[in-house]
Amino acid sequence: MTQPFELPHFYMPYPARLNPHLDEARAHSTRWAREMGMLEGSGIWDQADLEAHDYGLLCAYTHPDCDGPALSLITDWYVWVFFFDDHFLDMFKRTQDRAAGKAHLDRLPLFMPLDPGTPVPEPENPVEAGLKDLWARTVPAMSVDWRRRFSVATEHLLNESMWELSNINEGRIANPVEYIEMRRKVGGAPWSAGLVEYATAEVPAAVAGTRPLRVLMETFSDAVHLRNDLFSYQREVEEEGENSNGVLVLETFFECTTQEAADIVNDVLTSRLHQFEHTALTEVPAVALEKGLSPAEVAAVAAYTKGLQDWQSGGHEWHLRSSRYMNEGARTGSPWQVPSGLGTSAADIGALLASAAQDRLRSYSHVPFQKVGPSRVPDLYMPFELQLSPHLDQARGHLVDWCHRMGILQEGVWDEDKLAAYDLALCSAGLDPDATPEALDLSAHWLAWGTYGDDYYPLVYGHRRDLAAARLTTARLSQCMPVEGEPAVVPGNAMERALIDLWARTTATMTTDQRRTLRSAVDTMTESWVWELSNQLQNRVPDPVDYLEMRRATFGSDLTLSLCRMGQGPAIPAEVYASGPVRSLENAAIDYACLLNDVFSYQKEIEYEGEIHNAILVVQNFFGVDYPSALTVVHDLITQRMRQFEHVVAHELPVLYDDFALSEEARAAMGAYVLDLRNWLAGILNWHRSVDRYKAEWLGRRAHGFLPGGPPAVPALSLG
Repeated sequence: MTQPFELPHFYMPYPARLNPHLDEARAHSTRWAREMGMLEGSGIWDQADLEAHDYGLLCAYTHPDCDGPALSLITDWYVWVFFFDDHFLDMFKRTQDRAAGKAHLDRLPLFMPLDPGTPVPEPENPVEAGLKDLWARTVPAMSVDWRRRFSVATEHLLNESMWELSNINEGRIANPVEYIEMRRKVGGAPWSAGLVEYATAEVPAAVAGTRPLRVLMETFSDAVHLRNDLFSYQREVEEEGENSNGVLVLETFFECTTQEAADIVNDVLTSRLHQFEHTALTEVPAVALEKGLSPAEVAAVAAYTKGLQDWQSGGHEWHLRSSRYMNEGARTGSPWQVPSGLGTSAADIGALLASAAQDRLRSYSHVPFQKVGPSRVPDLYMPFELQLSPHLDQARGHLVDWCHRMGILQEGVWDEDKLAAYDLALCSAGLDPDATPEALDLSAHWLAWGTYGDDYYPLVYGHRRDLAAARLTTARLSQCMPVEGEPAVVPGNAMERALIDLWARTTATMTTDQRRTLRSAVDTMTESWVWELSNQLQNRVPDPVDYLEMRRATFGSDLTLSLCRMGQGPAIPAEVYASGPVRSLENAAIDYACLLNDVFSYQKEIEYEGEIHNAILVVQNFFGVDYPSALTVVHDLITQRMRQFEHVVAHELPVLYDDFALSEEARAAMGAYVLDLRNWLAGILNWHRSVDRYKAEWLGRRAHGFLPGGPPAVPALSLG
């Protein structure tokens, strides 16, 4: 069969190595698969299928340094996960039997108890038998923290198969943002990262949840999945009728040829590997120092990082050799090896380094303060009607008074003219049109505080190139939000004074868990400001995936959602909020708001502030296109995110309600939550269209800079 496209030149500078225990793992996994009932008689595989797929070779390439028993156990895990995938395809995807698929998935977590002594059910099929056996053999060697993380990754891998099944039932192809997010769960690379820990060293709990380790896992995941999409396009799309493939997603989104889509996928894959390397070499050592890891813990993180790197090169080598994939014409040798003489090898190495250097340099080559304005604002799709609070004028006056009392207008960053141009009370009036006067004031004050902080960090700390002071400020802001009655810090500036005031007014009637959730949301936002500042100091334009995910944090999305959720009370179970459809709904709304902000703020940020965190600039930089072309891509994505919001409400939430057997009260509360998000979207768009903050004439008069008197002095603060 003719291949649908020519495989690209993959960026893979690390040579693959082969574990010497390969034959042992192959023999063991064949015996094990037969004992579990996965071969003859299963209706899915026979021994010839298993030998052709050669999962022993996959694991020997991806885990080159572990001993024989560990390699055999890891190989059994991969045999199980691929059998699960093929079994689910045959039993539920091809038959489109969603109810039976859900019933099958609902039983599997029962076989993964955190306490190994917990009884588990009797297996009813090879998938359950394999999971029961593997869990019992694996978890005794690992901590409870690892078990919890690996169990969650396994459940995501299993449960998000329902998302794929739902898309097949609807004949729907995901948009790029949705696809990247869901592919991480469906594709199972976070699960693979857990087995890398088993093979190398367990990541210390102190850093396991930090951004650098999360980015390592996510970039690893994205690269693994996108590479697989390139090799598996022919089998999945042309032979099996799958529509969850990155090449197909981009082919549809950009309306381009399959070859062009494949080349774009490879560009994103390369970018994610560059991001992995950047994070490993810069952010991981910094967080290890910040968390005070011991030498042994630092060595464990290093071993894990190298294990992820080995998986990339080994997984690539396996794709080149497995009968499961399209691999005709792919380069089979590492550029560091000598296939036919030194000259050829040197040429390959030179081409590899030149290409990699060019891609990396582009991320650091943006020239700030270029004249680009005025911002071009296309016709933005907004299906929801705007409503405004009748208490708007009162809230405007109260906001000015509050900003004066907190000192926000006395630090050289804002004055009353800027505050009036930003009209944050108008935003609150659209976000929550039914709010009481007191609630509207509180909302406007939170928006003012968040917007002020977002302006303050780059202007004050970016101006001084003082990342250390920014980190200290961020740590102190967290201490302004006591969770269990501990005293807050004595405020040293307007940001701290205002946050202490907001915290006391917002959390007076909250439970400890609610306060903890809210503080985490604020911490996420303030820590993302440090991430932006770090990029600004390096003049580094982030890649599209990293940017879109961090943009949610810099926009304060977690804070907004936390406040919205708490307004619905306890009627909605926590597991509903944690479900794929609800997270998809929220992320679609958040991305719509973030991206439209980037459209309106393009001139303000690029021309007047020298910013690099704007989706249009990110697209320009990544694809090497001009402003109008990048705007077209961002505009299309904005529309897609709104369409996805509507799709989730119309198609996924009703199924979710039935899956969780929600009460009428809970369904009504979810309806109110969806209405809150609709108001949020309509209110944000109206605010951007109305205020002076983004208009060329106002920007020309009030270029974003310090007010007369110079920048504010940073007080001598300590963490004590």
